[in-house]
Amino acid sequence: MTLESTSDGRATSAGPQLTEISNAAVALHREHFGRGPGAAKTHLSDNLVVCVLTDVFTPFEKTLIDAGQAERVRETRAIHRAATEGVYKLRMEEVLGRRVEAHMNSIHVDPDVAVDIFVLSEEDPLVPLDGDFPA
Repeated sequence: MTLESTSDGRATSAGPQLTEISNAAVALHREHFGRGPGAAKTHLSDNLVVCVLTDVFTPFEKTLIDAGQAERVRETRAIHRAATEGVYKLRMEEVLGRRVEAHMNSIHVDPDVAVDIFVLSEEDPLVPLDGDFPA
């Protein structure tokens, strides 16, 4: 079963948990880039959590992109992701009550989109789908 929610509070049956994941993704982006994304939408399927963030680039990054330096933005974001992987994994583990095996991130320039992917441990029990999530 696949569930999804947005950071603006619209949600499916697992709404509160998915909204909390979206909000955590927005907060992490804000903490590390100085501004939050325009919107976030979270999808949950088995042991995979995908957060789609739109309007993610800072004014500085937009200037580089406009100057034809999108690859530099990608490189810098990749370096940043490697440096902060533990922080992102820990925050999502706190929200999910599950161990995060891996965190991956990708950006797209036009449209302005980033995707955070979290792979959850297969060994831990699956996240309940009835809304009774761990505290």
